Amino acid sequence: MEKKEQKIMVAVDQSEESMHALSWCLSNLISDTNKKKLLLLHVKPPPAICSFDTAGYVFSPEVIAAMEKYSMELANSVMDKAEAICRNLNATDITMERVIEMGDAKNVICSTVQKLDADTLVMGSHGYGFFKRTLLGSVSDHCAKHAKCPVIIVKQP
Repeated sequence: MEKKEQKIMVAVDQSEESMHALSWCLSNLISDTNKKKLLLLHVKPPPAICSFDTAGYVFSPEVIAAMEKYSMELANSVMDKAEAICRNLNATDITMERVIEMGDAKNVICSTVQKLDADTLVMGSHGYGFFKRTLLGSVSDHCAKHAKCPVIIVKQP
C-alpha cells in the first residue's frame, strides 16, 4: 500500500518570524525519504467593505483598486521570498503549493488547514509579551487551540 503524501502547511507573512519558521520547517520536518507536500499559506487582510473609512472619508474606486493591487503585490512578494528560502535550502525537489486567502488570519488559517486536509501547521511567533498579546490577540495561540491538526510554533532564538 502506497503511503499518503503528508501535507505540511506553513503560514507565511512579511515578518522575519514566519520566514524563520519556514526555514526551521525545511531543516527539521522535510526529508528526502518521505513524500511531503509543502503548502505555503499567506492570508491577506480583508478588503475595504465600503468606500468610507472610520472618519467618514469616501474612497474613490481608483483608491480601492490601488489598495487591492498593493495587497496582491504584497502577497506575491511574500510568496516569492518564501520560495527563495526553499531554493536556498535546496528544497527544490519537494512539491510546493502557493495558497493565498483573504480574511482574519486566525480564522482563515484554521479553516484552510481543514479545507486542504493539512497534517501539520507550522507558524512563527512574534514573541509578544503578556500585555501586547492580550490587547492584540495571538494568531498562533488561536491556531494552537483551534486548528484540526498538530501545530508547531517556532520562536526565533
